[in-house]
Amino acid sequence: MSYADEVFISMCRDILDSGTDTRGEKVRPHWEDGTPAYTIKQFGVCNRYDLRKEFPAITLRRTALKSCMDEILWIWQKKSNNIHDLHSGIWDSWADENGSIGKAYGYQMGVKHQYPEGWFDQTDRILYELKHHPFSRRMVTSLYNHHDLHEMGLYPCAWSVTFNVTEHPGDDRPTLNAVLTQRSQDVLTANNWNVAQYAILLMMFAQVSGMIPGQLVHMIADAHIYDRHVPIVEELIRRPTYPAPLVRLNPEIRDFYDFTTDDLIVEHYEHGPQVTHIPVAV
Repeated sequence: MSYADEVFISMCRDILDSGTDTRGEKVRPHWEDGTPAYTIKQFGVCNRYDLRKEFPAITLRRTALKSCMDEILWIWQKKSNNIHDLHSGIWDSWADENGSIGKAYGYQMGVKHQYPEGWFDQTDRILYELKHHPFSRRMVTSLYNHHDLHEMGLYPCAWSVTFNVTEHPGDDRPTLNAVLTQRSQDVLTANNWNVAQYAILLMMFAQVSGMIPGQLVHMIADAHIYDRHVPIVEELIRRPTYPAPLVRLNPEIRDFYDFTTDDLIVEHYEHGPQVTHIPVAV
């Protein structure tokens, strides 16, 4: 099995066996029929993946890696908050009639802030630091802008990334690591999606900065499985598993803004059947 499979199965088993059940609480999410969407959850989950060893894709079912990359480029490269710039329908439920999700995600990445060196948005500031001050401990991004929360279609779930560079004996280049902090996660629908997309982001930033992609640490404050997802998860984590796929980027790309999903190369991805008709709480 892939290491991501191992982590996912262990996390799901822990949530189901010893998590906190929210049934009876006054919860915000609901199903399409208006029924409250209760969860079983664990607080403060921390998962660690090492991209030097393998790419963190589960094989229990297929994760659409190019779609993961498309969304991360939508946020970090295009800095868009409009679903018409995205090639999937995952944000449709939170968009208005014009396709906007408000001042969320890509909008926040594109807001410029003043630094001693000039004006930068959050993406360009990280790229600047990696080039000029790679061992800085201040490479932090945040999408959780309290001033704009009331104008967001959805409060950001994966809301902060902290980058950190390390050096290892024998390596000819530094290693780029990242901590992804997430306030809330629907484990069935989004766990490996988020892991894979931020692993790809780490790979892109490392490549354009002349570094090796290293550890991705994923911190989840509220990791939950919805009540209607429990039987799906139970079946999923009993499935056969396979080795991790080989995932790499087009080595010719040296500018982050030149990446497209065509530059993601996925090989030997064996996986179980797709899970369909997953109910989504809103």
